[in-house]
Formats: sequence, C-alpha cells, structure tokens
Amino acid sequence: MRKNTLKEIWARGEAVINGWCSIPSSFSAEIMAHQGFDSITIDTQHGLVEYQTAVTMLQAISTTPVIPLIRVPWNEPGRLMKMLDAGAYGVICPMINTPEDAEALVGACKYPPRGYRSFGPIRAKYYGGGSSHGGGDYHQFADEETLVIPQIETREAIKNLDAILEVPGIGAIYIGPSDLSMALGKEPRKGQSDPEVVEARQHILATAKRHGIPAGIHTNSTAVSVAMIKEGFQFVSIQSDDRFLMAKAKEEVAAVREGIK
Repeated sequence: MRKNTLKEIWARGEAVINGWCSIPSSFSAEIMAHQGFDSITIDTQHGLVEYQTAVTMLQAISTTPVIPLIRVPWNEPGRLMKMLDAGAYGVICPMINTPEDAEALVGACKYPPRGYRSFGPIRAKYYGGGSSHGGGDYHQFADEETLVIPQIETREAIKNLDAILEVPGIGAIYIGPSDLSMALGKEPRKGQSDPEVVEARQHILATAKRHGIPAGIHTNSTAVSVAMIKEGFQFVSIQSDDRFLMAKAKEEVAAVREGIK
C-alpha cells in the first residue's frame, strides 16, 4: 500500500507544510499540488467543496506525491467513511471536545476490530495501491497509513485534552485558531495574539508533545507559519488557495495602477 509520507516526516522530527483548498476545482487543486507542499487539505467544512468535486480534486492531487487530506464538516460517520473511501489519506474533524467525541471519530475511521468503518474503499483501493495496484490489501494497512486528526478549538476541548489524546488511533491534532480565539472570548483574527489565546495554544502544543502526537495549526501568512514551526508545531497550513489568488491579484492590480500614475 502507498505509504503516508507525513508519518515519515514526523518520525524524522520535521514539520509538514500543508496546502489548503477551498475553491471547488480539480484544476485549482492540481495547481496547488504542484507547488511543493507535503500535503493538501480539501476543505469541505468552510470551503465550497461538495463530495463529487472533492473526488475530482483528490484525483488531481494524486498526479503528484502530495498526500491528500480532507477536512469534514462534522464528526459524522457516514461522511468520514465516504471521504476515506474516496482516497483521502487523512481526515481533519472540527469541534472534538471530549474523549467520547474522539473515540467516535477514530471508530468511524478504523476497520474492525479497532473501529466500525464499513468496508468498501471504492477509490481508495486504487489510490492506496495494494496487490498489483488493485487494492487487494488496502484494508490491511489503511488503519496504519490513514490519519485521524481532531481539531482542538474550544474551552471544553482544552479541559479534556489529556483524555482526548489518550484515545488510541489519533494521528495528530489541529488547532483552528479563529475558533479557539472566539471560544476564549476574543476576536477570531485579531484575538490570536491575545495573551490568553497564546497561552492556550502553547498549552495545547505542550500537551500534544507530552503524548507524542504531532500538533498542527492554520496560519495566515508565511511569517506565522515559520514562527509556528519554530515554536514546535509539526503541521502548518499556509493560508488557502482563495487567499493566495486574492492576495496576488490585488498586488498585481495595485502595481499596474501605480505604474500608470
């Protein structure tokens, strides 16, 4: 079965640089996948991507060595299983607040006896490979190679973090900094530098390290991504495809207007 190279990067003590796709386009995903990211996350929570489009985006990403991940809208077993069956090599799930939430998440993503994922890896058997690339042994290695990544972004999740991280099968955790800021009574963006939010972020990171689990975070710039890696995060997302498009287009238009003054 195809190896999940993110696990190899973490085993070396290094950080994964993750791209983020919110635009529902296989071509956009293909462009992103050719830019040197270690992984690409297709966002079906806040992005504009539905299932069939997500499948085409997974196919586009699979033309490269980049590892495909999907953020699901909610901790819902049917959606989780369907995205893994489509070939996602990991799922990021929002609002995991208790060990029971974490157990339900892991259970939906792992085959029996560990979990209750239903068998039917319709595309995953081709992407993941296996016997002569027919996927005959996909189910034997899927639990090990695919990643289950809960998002930690509420006061309740912070309170229960040790218990959440003790649930077997969690591959990493991910901080949604805007939701974390709002949960602590701060502005979603400007509040991320608030001392209480910074302390919470550092606590989450330290707790994950104590459990030997990589911690990830969404960032809004290259500078913040570098800072988070230096702080100890091993999975950083740099903005998203829509923000890259917006920023570059704005820069170019402004440059032309300035040039013709």
